[in-house]
Amino acid sequence: MSKTNPRLTSLVADLKSEARDSGADVWSTVADRLEKPRSTHAEVNLGRIERYAEEDELVIVPGKVLGSGVLQKTVSVAAVDFSSTAETKIQQADGEALDLEQAIEQNPDGSNVRVIR
Repeated sequence: MSKTNPRLTSLVADLKSEARDSGADVWSTVADRLEKPRSTHAEVNLGRIERYAEEDELVIVPGKVLGSGVLQKTVSVAAVDFSSTAETKIQQADGEALDLEQAIEQNPDGSNVRVIR
C-alpha cells in the first residue's frame, strides 16, 4: 500500500533528491526508513539521545521524538514529529528541534550527523 500522508511522501522525495544531488548516504538511509510502514518508524526518548549523541551534533530520528528522560547535551534534533514535552526539553538544553526539511536545508552534505532509532 502506498503512503497517503502528503507531507511524508514529499519529505521522502526531497530526501532522495538530496541524496542523489549531494551524494550523502545519510539522507537515502532516512528516506528508506520513512518509506517502511508507520508501525516500524522510530519512537526515540530523549534519554536515548542523551546516551548516544555527542555535543553540537545533528541527531536525526526517522520518526517521533518523545519526552521521557533528561537531555543535558546541546544537540540539534531533526525528526518527523516531536511530542510537546520533548520539544520543550530540547530547547531548555539550548538545543534545536528541527523538522527534517529544515535539516536538509541546513546540512545538505550530511556531515556531523547521527541517525538514532
